[in-house]
Amino acid sequence: MSATPVIALRDITKTYGEGDTIVNALRGISLDIASGEYLAIMGASGSGKSTLMHIIGCLDVPTAGRYFLDGVAVASLDAYALGVVRNRKIGFVFQSFNLIPRTTAIANVELPLVYAGVKKAERLERAHIALESVGLADRVDHAPNQLSGGQQQRVAVARAIVTNPSIILADEPTGALDSESTSDMLDLFDVLHGQGRNIIVITHEHEVAERAARVVRLRDGSIIADDRRLSQPAPLSAGAQA
Repeated sequence: MSATPVIALRDITKTYGEGDTIVNALRGISLDIASGEYLAIMGASGSGKSTLMHIIGCLDVPTAGRYFLDGVAVASLDAYALGVVRNRKIGFVFQSFNLIPRTTAIANVELPLVYAGVKKAERLERAHIALESVGLADRVDHAPNQLSGGQQQRVAVARAIVTNPSIILADEPTGALDSESTSDMLDLFDVLHGQGRNIIVITHEHEVAERAARVVRLRDGSIIADDRRLSQPAPLSAGAQA
């Protein structure tokens, strides 16, 4: 792992509202995440974990504090540069899949490449490779309503990795899945981690957090524990079939 953290948060606070209605979602969060780490962020509803995810993913800005991504102060980036960061450095996976209905799997997966201005032939090739890597080479022309929940989440993962980001940011990625699909999804994250990517998972499920080498726990907008496991299951090889 690099000595310079890929993500460095310094005294991050986030407040909503004002006066009597003010909500302190984050209260002075400081956190370093090294390149290649597999991290789970846990906490009950209202603990601030989703707010923290939005800030790490450059989807929101802190009220105070500093955020450095690959050594660059995020606050110094304009809207265009932030869009490039979100498109190229960070792959997002959400609980609700966020797939476009009545659109094929491959069209969903190639969407980030459309935004990046990649030509159609290359987009299709890369989207096919991404879907193959998550075990859906035979489902490229299926719409979301023709896929199971686990398959829809695999499409979402393929979309997240099609730009080859170094960071996968997953918000409750197994919340809508059954136990078998959850296990398959966690195996897939092991594969992605084994390829050298950062995996950052927001979860309240212990089964999900147990796959991570490090677990950060939040309560009322503050970090109350930061635990590193002495050992963890070895990541599956990059070429393994999830």
